[in-house]
Amino acid sequence: MARNESIAALLFITPWIIGFLVFTLGPALASVYFSLTNYNVLEPAQWTGFDNYVEILTQDDLFRKSLINTAYYTVIYVPLHIISALAVAMLLNTKVRGVPFWRTFFYLPSVTPVVAMAILWRFILNPQGGILNQGLRSLGLPAPGWTTDPNWMMPALGIMVTWGGAGNAMIIYLAGLKNIPIELYESADIDGAGWWSRTFHITLPMLSPVLFFTTVVGIVAALQTFAQSRVLFDEEGGNANAALLYLMYLFNTAFSYFRMGYASALAWILFVVIIAFTVFQFWLSKRWVYYEGESK
Repeated sequence: MARNESIAALLFITPWIIGFLVFTLGPALASVYFSLTNYNVLEPAQWTGFDNYVEILTQDDLFRKSLINTAYYTVIYVPLHIISALAVAMLLNTKVRGVPFWRTFFYLPSVTPVVAMAILWRFILNPQGGILNQGLRSLGLPAPGWTTDPNWMMPALGIMVTWGGAGNAMIIYLAGLKNIPIELYESADIDGAGWWSRTFHITLPMLSPVLFFTTVVGIVAALQTFAQSRVLFDEEGGNANAALLYLMYLFNTAFSYFRMGYASALAWILFVVIIAFTVFQFWLSKRWVYYEGESK
């Protein structure tokens, strides 16, 4: 009986195993090899050893530019994403009328296709006739060149992606807030604690595992952002490559210049960066993440 069950289980997972080997593990291992070669798709790969990595780290100005842009974007996007989603979730966690409507209202941007969202924001952020700059001018405030000024392009991208992605994190935070025991707040009220004290001594500590999860996922997502900047600006990241993100540069290298070996090296460098950030965050989490029932 047990043998029959094992065979049946193996048969059920075989399609997934085949798909994983063919479409995930196989290409990943192939990219390791290609990263050590000069490969342009049209000709056989020529072994070059670590030349691609040496060129990337020592001679490639666009690599450094895209890496700095991506780091800058991550610093803007992740805190803005977390703070806005948490603020909305805390608002919806109060006893306000029409919670289902507002929950849907704030979540809808998250299911909007990325290309449609970026095209919409191109009109909103248009320096000349965009609705945002028209509003700023009506208030007597300066109207930045959101899509043309290199100093404002990355903040514009951060605002757009936060608008489009905060809904997912909001739902997660809302579920976490519902899981906090109400007795903790009742005890704080008896002790005369105000809103700020309850937030910083009850809400945030009890929500720290959720905050940790969204921080890790947010940083990984920010480091892999591609379509939003590509559609909002152009394939080169706009003026002076101000919005050229790492994944955009990787894509251009592979599919515009057909330097597949070089692009594979870029991909593995990004992989190492993501793993390093993730490991660091897990190490740092021991200092600030609280799990209920855990003894410190």
